[in-house]
Amino acid sequence: MKFLDLAKVQIRSGSGGNGCVSFRREKFIEFGGPDGGDGGDGGSVWAEAVDGLNTLIDFRYQQHFFAGNGQPGMGRQRTGKDGADVVLKVPVGTEILDEDQETVIADLTETGQRVELARGGNGGFGNLHFKTSTNQAPRRANPGQDGVERVLWLRLKLIADAGLLGLPNAGKSTFLAATSNARPKIADYPFTTLHPNLGVVGVDGAEFVIADIPGLIAGAHEGRGIGDRFLGHVERCAVLLHLVDGTSPNIAEDYRTIIDELEAYGGALADKPRVTALNKIDALDEDERKAARAELEKASGGRVLMMSGVSGEGLTEVLRALRAEIAEDRLRHRPPTEEAPWQP
Repeated sequence: MKFLDLAKVQIRSGSGGNGCVSFRREKFIEFGGPDGGDGGDGGSVWAEAVDGLNTLIDFRYQQHFFAGNGQPGMGRQRTGKDGADVVLKVPVGTEILDEDQETVIADLTETGQRVELARGGNGGFGNLHFKTSTNQAPRRANPGQDGVERVLWLRLKLIADAGLLGLPNAGKSTFLAATSNARPKIADYPFTTLHPNLGVVGVDGAEFVIADIPGLIAGAHEGRGIGDRFLGHVERCAVLLHLVDGTSPNIAEDYRTIIDELEAYGGALADKPRVTALNKIDALDEDERKAARAELEKASGGRVLMMSGVSGEGLTEVLRALRAEIAEDRLRHRPPTEEAPWQP
């Protein structure tokens, strides 16, 4: 299934049905009086977060969603049928934005959340509704209320507990493949990852979700490379794992490039807890490791972990550091396994 995290839709709620002007006409009934029914209400447009979806690709092929109109009222005091609602099924983590792409209408972060995007018009009153002691034969009825038409944007931000950051070929996809069952594309050229990947990792009996996004380069906030539009997928993360290529000749510069892009992106992304790790140490000898670590510690001003996604060295320590930054209510603890007594 193709990944799509931004989609434009046009919605319209149903119009209410018109009220009916009618009079009771039956044999032997001299004074029948008004009996026009009310019109039915128009259908509404809803958005609902459902489980099992992780892309907005369905909205690439259908962009228009129109709810049903209410039926007009009828004689014999019959009310028109209400219009059918329309429900947009979206993945958990979808933001619904107004046409300006800035005003947030709703943020669906839990399965089952629903929000009304456009309310259907009310049905008009029939002439029976206007009957009074002084106006016993009203010949007026209200028209139905028009529906609401609007253009909206759907933006998906993946729900993950930890996010991977780094330059292209920093080893993010290799780390995800080594620690989870995810199988992202891995190759020896930049921008192998073209869309975010999710993986569930486990350490010390707890599981959490890691999001791998395409690599950033200098000027990503200006649209260079793939740009920074995928950074939205790590906005909801509790902690960020910043991987730096230990074989790079400019380790400090590589680290600063990513930090500058986070700060240029804005929001609270640059202030999130970060774990810095020096990757690809399997390709370095002991002296090179010490020199690379010292350079990265000086640039970051904090603790630097050593790891290799290929050999697996240091992966457990990195996962434990990430787990320490994630709140307990976000973790999924594995149930203890009890061995059944042996029976012949």
